[in-house]
Amino acid sequence: MTRTLRLAIAIATLLILSACRSAPSADDMPSVASGGEPADAFFANLQALCGKAFEGRIVVDDPPTPGAPFTGKALIMHVRQCERDRIAIPFHVGDDHSRTLLLTRTKSGLTLDHDRRHRDGGQDVLSMYGGHTVDRGTATRQVFPVDAQSRALFERNERSDSVSNVWTLEIEPGRMAAYERTRPGRRFRIEFDLTRPVPPPPAPWGW
Repeated sequence: MTRTLRLAIAIATLLILSACRSAPSADDMPSVASGGEPADAFFANLQALCGKAFEGRIVVDDPPTPGAPFTGKALIMHVRQCERDRIAIPFHVGDDHSRTLLLTRTKSGLTLDHDRRHRDGGQDVLSMYGGHTVDRGTATRQVFPVDAQSRALFERNERSDSVSNVWTLEIEPGRMAAYERTRPGRRFRIEFDLTRPVPPPPAPWGW
């Protein structure tokens, strides 16, 4: 066999092997994000709304809550205050300005707290409860199981039904944001329309 023929066969073999090589599987591809990146992206998605307010509606109330304080009232979220590692989001229910959600970025994820105030600005007995993320979540969805401090607070105030609460925040940029609270046998969800900003409401009580 001549040298030229051997070289031609070698080149042909390499071309065939290259053509037969399969495309990389999903497991072979590098991860899109690592560490705290999904939490950071979620945080940034909310920060992009800073200064804006949006009206929401109850989309799930199962089972229905008779005489619920939210029924028939304007529900407004206001991304009012944005800092490097904290976002304050007052949640207004009609003329009730007692609720502010506090989203804080930590080294391992995000913490959600519910700041509850009286009209005079004083803290409600049930205030600063919530939880910390226990997984990476995504850029559009973060989940906050109730933490030990909040469980103790609920038990001290005879709110044992809340010791298994899980809160979820979602955002689909330019379309929808959601606040959801679940526990065994109970699911409550509000969705806010991000396509139609509304005039910002007054400052929440105590702020």
